[in-house]
Amino acid sequence: MLASLGIVLLTGMFLGAFFKKLKLPSLIGMLLTGIILGPYFLNLIDKSILNISSELRQVALIIILTRAGLALDVDVLKKVGRSALLMCFVPACFEILAFAYFAPKFLGVSLIEAVLMGSVVAAVSPAVIVPKMLQLIDEKYGKNKGIPQMIMAGASVDDVFVIVIFSSFLSLASGGNVSVSSFAQIPSSIILGVLLGVISGFILNKFFKKFHLRDTAKVIMILSISFLLVAFEHLIKDYIMISSLLSIMAIGATIQRLRGELAIRLQAKYNKLWVFAEILLFVLVGATVDLNYAKSAGIIAIILIFTALIFRMMGVIACMLNSELNLKERSFCMIAYMPKATVQAAIGGLPLSMGLACGNVVLTVAVLSVIITAPLGSFLIDLTYKRYLSKDV
Repeated sequence: MLASLGIVLLTGMFLGAFFKKLKLPSLIGMLLTGIILGPYFLNLIDKSILNISSELRQVALIIILTRAGLALDVDVLKKVGRSALLMCFVPACFEILAFAYFAPKFLGVSLIEAVLMGSVVAAVSPAVIVPKMLQLIDEKYGKNKGIPQMIMAGASVDDVFVIVIFSSFLSLASGGNVSVSSFAQIPSSIILGVLLGVISGFILNKFFKKFHLRDTAKVIMILSISFLLVAFEHLIKDYIMISSLLSIMAIGATIQRLRGELAIRLQAKYNKLWVFAEILLFVLVGATVDLNYAKSAGIIAIILIFTALIFRMMGVIACMLNSELNLKERSFCMIAYMPKATVQAAIGGLPLSMGLACGNVVLTVAVLSVIITAPLGSFLIDLTYKRYLSKDV
């Protein structure tokens, strides 16, 4: 296991740096590392790592979402409140509707199977988007207008919305029923998640004021609370839904709101953790990609993905109506809302594992969406943000 981990980290670092040298996003090199070293190609990643791959990816996601919360200025986010709220679900709805209309025509699947496929693909990836938006905040691009903050917040809630939609239609496709109460879980999951995070952040802030701890110890405490929140979500999911990932972001945002100077110091600690976590996250996402599925898809599936992306961009445009953003800034938001990776890696194979007839084609389209949109979206964000966003003074 240790030898395998060493190979993963060294190769991921090398290929990441290589692609960065080519003026391309480093995550392309990390995804490529996972594909090459993964079980579907060279098979050099130890099975013990692959067995806990989803947990390791979740740890990396917790680190980047906490870091996002610590950088999230709620006052700035309020400036784009309406657009930020709409970004949580409107673009995903547009993309799912595109799949509902085009997938039966392109791939010959039923309407239910098409919506199920759309709900797998429609979730954007906080793991790709959040680090990019934090980079924009650090470099002061679009920060005063709340553009990176809006995209970060929207991407995190978007996942909650899409996963509930996916779960509902997975039940329907496997012969179950979809109830109104299942959709009612979406707002309750978001509200309870944020509330739990705010309470946790408030208590942690009080504790840090009363007891003097090194910042490293504070990071360990916040991480531990975050792990417990994720475990708590799984424990009670049969009774009530709570978005623990939103709770984690809310902890950081609460600390930022109450003690800005502490948030800045903790961000620096999380930045160091992210150096390790980023490699692990994207390499393990790459390791889930089975190129055999991608090869079998054909050009039709690729056309379907790009068609749905166009609809997604139309959804982003709809969110920006009557906003203060100019045309270039709206165009950037459309680009930034493209990348997919973590959710598709997590749920793309579930229909196949349940023996659904559409399982193979759903997984194929999910794999292709990661291969296409994660590198392309990341590349276009890097290419456009200095041109489309104004730098704050």
